[in-house]
Amino acid sequence: MMNKISMLKRIWSIGAIICMLATFSGCIDEEEVADTPKGNFEALWRIIDEHYCFLEEKKAAYGLDWNEVHARYAPQVDDDMTDPQLFEVLRNMLAELRDGHVNIYTSFDIAREWSWQEDYPSNVSDTLLRRYLGTNYKMSNGFQYRVLDDNIGYVRYESFGNEIGEGNLDDMFTLLAPCRKLILDIRSNGGGLITSAEQLAARFTNEELLVGYIQHKTGPGHNEFSKMEEQRLKPSKGVRWQKPVVVLTNRGVFSAANEFVKYMKCCPQATIIGDRTGGGAGMPFSSQLPCGWSVRFSACPMYDRDKRSTESGIDPDQFVSLTDADFARGLDTIIEAARK
Repeated sequence: MMNKISMLKRIWSIGAIICMLATFSGCIDEEEVADTPKGNFEALWRIIDEHYCFLEEKKAAYGLDWNEVHARYAPQVDDDMTDPQLFEVLRNMLAELRDGHVNIYTSFDIAREWSWQEDYPSNVSDTLLRRYLGTNYKMSNGFQYRVLDDNIGYVRYESFGNEIGEGNLDDMFTLLAPCRKLILDIRSNGGGLITSAEQLAARFTNEELLVGYIQHKTGPGHNEFSKMEEQRLKPSKGVRWQKPVVVLTNRGVFSAANEFVKYMKCCPQATIIGDRTGGGAGMPFSSQLPCGWSVRFSACPMYDRDKRSTESGIDPDQFVSLTDADFARGLDTIIEAARK
């Protein structure tokens, strides 16, 4: 399975390209800045100030003041610092954004902020998943699936990191077609390709659906955005699921997987069970500091069909958590709730 760092580096790579093309006229045009610790600090602060898309949302949510952040961290930087010392200051400054899509990539470390999942119970257990999947399950293109003994289909999907073959989906849904219900378990799916999320969700609708909206940054002001553009989900031309489907979520559902849950919320046969997702509703964009370190940040905000931001996550239709009593009996509380 893809580790967290490599997974996050690939999150929404296609989406980032789309965002870059859509905002080409507002692309980052960095002024010449000295390659010194202070120069790199100022370059990073300005990149976020002019191009990060959630500064006003974070201010409303928990009082983030990006100018105050500058005043607090600037005195911690001097030009005699080592690279690791500078990295620590920059990492801590970016952590103020509380955004899993904000990173600095260096040869010795990656700055990341994973409180969206690390501050909460995991609500998933590999030990329990092995008991439900057993050993005679099907494997195809990242999907693991089988028919449970009560004629319910169970699909485990851990990452949207790869492109999905339409033939793989046709084969899976054809095999599961006799089942009376489907459980789609995406707990701890950290995202990947938004195109793959759309492709899978398209198997659960028979008509085109309005699933949300997207904006693009158009200028350096914190509130300079394009008009909201509709996101529409078109039904697949392949085999589509026509019966109830339950999607299992936890705080580890992030980025493209968060978008997938947003899409499924609009599908008439779908129910979401588990914990609130981890969020991550800003398409990422990349820039570079004078020292060569790569910076990634959220640049294009996305919303649900009611024009509400999903940056901080999406609530399930039914909150369910794993219990110690069920674990002791070898039962996954969330899967069992879905079966009922």
